[in-house]
Amino acid sequence: MRIESIRLKNFKLFRDVHITDIPKFCVVVGANGSGKSTLFDVFGFLHDCLKGNVRQALDKRGRFSEVLSRDTKDNTILIEIQYRMLILKVDRLVTYSLEIGEEQGQPVVRREILRYKRGPSGSPYHFLDFSNGSGYAITNEEDFQKTDEALKREYQKLDSPDILAIKGLGQFERFKAANAFRQLIEAWHVSDFHINVARGRKEATGLTEHLSETGDNLPRVAQYLYENNKPVFTSILEKMSRRVPGVKVIAPELTTDGYLILRFQDGSFKTPFLDRYVSDGTIKMFAYLVLLHDPKPHPLLCVEEPENQLYPQLMVELAEEFRLYSARGGQVLVSTHSPDFLNAVELDEVIWLVKNNGYTEVRRAKDDQQIAAYMADGDKMGYLWKQGFFGGADPQ
Repeated sequence: MRIESIRLKNFKLFRDVHITDIPKFCVVVGANGSGKSTLFDVFGFLHDCLKGNVRQALDKRGRFSEVLSRDTKDNTILIEIQYRMLILKVDRLVTYSLEIGEEQGQPVVRREILRYKRGPSGSPYHFLDFSNGSGYAITNEEDFQKTDEALKREYQKLDSPDILAIKGLGQFERFKAANAFRQLIEAWHVSDFHINVARGRKEATGLTEHLSETGDNLPRVAQYLYENNKPVFTSILEKMSRRVPGVKVIAPELTTDGYLILRFQDGSFKTPFLDRYVSDGTIKMFAYLVLLHDPKPHPLLCVEEPENQLYPQLMVELAEEFRLYSARGGQVLVSTHSPDFLNAVELDEVIWLVKNNGYTEVRRAKDDQQIAAYMADGDKMGYLWKQGFFGGADPQ
């Protein structure tokens, strides 16, 4: 799965933007308040809508009025995502469109569509189409030999107009398009990592394969890799020993009262340290390596400002880790303020956000002739950013 474009209307700072040709590894830069966190929150918002409902996702962000762009005459929020995925072994461009409004103080899904072309020509066909809690989904979409008229529509009414149809119908395999997209959203990882919750002892029950958004299950994921995928765990440890001076051993340990803790051992000492005695940067680097060496990459990984608490010289290697992750199949979006991180990225991997008259505009590094010319001559992206070549990106 690869997201190719995102169209946003009336979503906070994004009054009307269309980001196209999004690369597998995409780095987003811009001044504070330009909309980087808002862009990432689009994916978090959809994830929250799927876990609960649209009203709960809006309430988490201050309700509908706080998510709707300021001073807009159109009280409809539009999120439209185009992505590529294999459907019956054929690569297809799928569009998911979601329109959210408010009626009598209550949020409603005004329109929700999932569409793609069944053949090499013709218009995209709606395999799911719902408005205000009612609509239909196709149950025999895999019959590509059939005419559009022969496709079977199953009409449904949801319990509430603020529930996504892909949530309800996506639980059933017969609605294949909705089911596939639901699984994709559920597998997105929008990082909200907190060092303080990653530290300390954790209950040993419920070992998990994947790091959570907050990192609170780090010891359990480490133990899972330690016991079930030693080559991956060994690779993580080898990289830690090169990037964090002194760290030679990291081991999950089960305490006598049934809790898991992480112990870090410095090569200069015989006794290992508990994780609460090691630096924030050490914990964060270990968590990133666990995340980026996941044997089953998330289809989408969003990480904000990974440079915090980390030594600047580590940025080049960290950027390459993100790029390798995207090459293994997981699309990566990263925001950064670090010139060192930017120095490790390529021309077509960077977009920047500009605040203009209260709303966000999106610009692409490869479309800027001056930046492209400097990069062709061997300059580095981070140096160009520091020197002010990203027009409108500097704080005013």
